[in-house]
Amino acid sequence: MKASFLIREGEVEVRDIDVPTLDADEVLVRVASVGVCGSDVHYYQHGKIGPYVVEQPMILGHELSGTIEAVGSAVDPSRVGKRVAVEPQRPCKNCEQCKAGRYNLCPNIEFYATPPIDGAFAEFVKIQSEFAFDIPDSVSFDAAALIEPLSVGIWACKRAEIGPGSRVLIAGAGPIGIIMAQTAAYLGAAEVIVTDISEDRREFAMQYGATKTLDPRVDQIEGLEVNAFIDASGVAQAVYQGIKGVGPAGRVILVGMGNDDVTLPVSYMQNKEIWVSGVFRYANTWPTGIEMVASGKVNLDVLVTHRFGLNSVEEALNSGKLPGALKTIVEPGRE
Repeated sequence: MKASFLIREGEVEVRDIDVPTLDADEVLVRVASVGVCGSDVHYYQHGKIGPYVVEQPMILGHELSGTIEAVGSAVDPSRVGKRVAVEPQRPCKNCEQCKAGRYNLCPNIEFYATPPIDGAFAEFVKIQSEFAFDIPDSVSFDAAALIEPLSVGIWACKRAEIGPGSRVLIAGAGPIGIIMAQTAAYLGAAEVIVTDISEDRREFAMQYGATKTLDPRVDQIEGLEVNAFIDASGVAQAVYQGIKGVGPAGRVILVGMGNDDVTLPVSYMQNKEIWVSGVFRYANTWPTGIEMVASGKVNLDVLVTHRFGLNSVEEALNSGKLPGALKTIVEPGRE
């Protein structure tokens, strides 16, 4: 089969490799769609993310969907031919975090496209059967792939305790920000305020989840007194501003990847008893994500602006610079 490898920082190459061999509990998935994530771009540009360093050629891509082509000996053979969305991780199931239901924090987890584990810019991948979720015909392969970033939105909104009547502030109207806005609206938030410096992105956000948008360069953020702030920008100033927009006992969730260290308004946070948390992936979100998309109330297909084949992965990784770019899809079967 063919797969696109990140050889080293800034260098990508398509190689022929063997089709994965299945363990008893695994399925073989013919990959249909793979979303390009900011982490893929970061690995391509810098060769590392925090402690995760690319030390040998690695296949990128972890937002994926496809069709089950074969199953291991312990898997029901009727699964062959099923269209699936793939949760791209394999926890150990034995550690303290796994047993507590926080398998996303498993210290031994194997996650697609995180060194040294290969990802999904390939014709085939393997995954444990329980992490390949059947999707209805009404859900496209693109949308099924993007249930991965939707899961980040679900997890962040859960940690932010967003529900009916919540007032939410979201910084950044890129793909994750739009997903956050749609998720908050789906969960019943009464007000979803999205900030971005791009007028086009602010207008787009108003069509998909936002009830109000602000330009953080000119509009007042401090004093909004929202219940929750989610940063989907990774911009230090946006984080600082956003926290100042949170009311007493509010929650702050940091999703965007930016600087390792940022300045925080500590006295403000103390006086307001503001709760701050990061997010690290997700746990048990795929069934909810599939239901959200199948309901028609969350639109992921609208995020897709560009498509490339395996031979053009480098172009896909650079497509974020193109005018109007939001979400890029790699289709391994595309010529």
